[in-house]
Amino acid sequence: MGSRVRLREDIEHTLRAWNAYEIDRNAPPVVDFDCAPPASAVTPATGRLTVHRDLLALRQRAAAQGDEPLHDRISAHVAYLEALLGARHPLDTYILATQGCSATGWPAEYVTDLGEQARAQVQDLGMAWDTTTADALNEAEEPLDPGEAPDAIRAAAQEYEGAVRTLVDSDAPFNLRIEVVDLDVYWGYWLDGSGARVRLRINRRQAQFTKVQAKQFALHEILGHGLQCASYSHLCAAGDVPWVRMTSVHAQQQVLLEGLAQALPLFVTPDDEMLTLRVRLAHYLELVRSELHLLINAGTPVTECVEHARRRVPFWPDEAIAGFLTDRSVDPLLRSYLWAYPAGIDWFVALARDADQQTVADLLRLAYRKPMTPHELHQAWPAGPPIGTAANVRVGSRSPSN
Repeated sequence: MGSRVRLREDIEHTLRAWNAYEIDRNAPPVVDFDCAPPASAVTPATGRLTVHRDLLALRQRAAAQGDEPLHDRISAHVAYLEALLGARHPLDTYILATQGCSATGWPAEYVTDLGEQARAQVQDLGMAWDTTTADALNEAEEPLDPGEAPDAIRAAAQEYEGAVRTLVDSDAPFNLRIEVVDLDVYWGYWLDGSGARVRLRINRRQAQFTKVQAKQFALHEILGHGLQCASYSHLCAAGDVPWVRMTSVHAQQQVLLEGLAQALPLFVTPDDEMLTLRVRLAHYLELVRSELHLLINAGTPVTECVEHARRRVPFWPDEAIAGFLTDRSVDPLLRSYLWAYPAGIDWFVALARDADQQTVADLLRLAYRKPMTPHELHQAWPAGPPIGTAANVRVGSRSPSN
């Protein structure tokens, strides 16, 4: 066994032990999807400081071996763990270390232009752009009861599965389980799993469903995240791979996962007017959330943040705006993870719009074969825009601590 493989396996062992420790204390998990699950149960770590020492030692080994990808991956976990321990690194430093991209954001004029495009599409469908927009859009898409959602999502996944598999060139098998839960958390739906086992949870308390959204969720969660991670697992089972064989939402692959999942309808169903509208609207709304992410972390008064949100999106209720600000400033995990959504969707919308067909085909195929970082996305499409910013900055990763 080579030194790189030993280092990668030691990283995976440390992450699984840390994950077991966090789950035991009812904290958010560290591992989101395990692509090479161990045969036996994992012994939890003894504590966060033990994990911190282990990660620092692993990072020293990566530096000594000159292994930059593994060094950067460890640095993402170090940065997140230090945030859990109370460190509050500057936002751009923290996002660069964890998500692997900049967090300087996009020009206000760019976001405004996206908003005007979304507004025009909404109005073309005969709907107003005001406090009634969200309700009107949901009504036009035919609402579903949460109890009906699992069957609708399964049906949509079956409808699109062949097209997606052809697009990404994957024959990886997976077993899907859909659960309906009632949890007081921010998410409406969440996918995780290990190997070929994929679990989609629908949070009755947060999720709202329409027939169009069922299609959107099927593409995003099942044929995006589910098939993608099952494809990684299929490759891991067939032979060795050079990357850490698990995903974590605070690590550098998340920009790829969330970006492609959100934009997937542009590649699979480009002629579906309602689905593409949902993507265009999501693109705008995520960039507005990114503005709030930057504002609240820069110390902007809450009243100014709220006024900005209301000017940009008149149909957001107070509770939603409050949640956006809290999640992006107070929660160490969401302060990192939620940046993957605007950074990812902006890049993949540009890919669908600007790249030639061969570049798109090659990149989508590669995206289902390795959990690519923003740096690797940039290498695959050098002509694409910077990720997480409009500035001409290096796309890579940087650790907030040595």
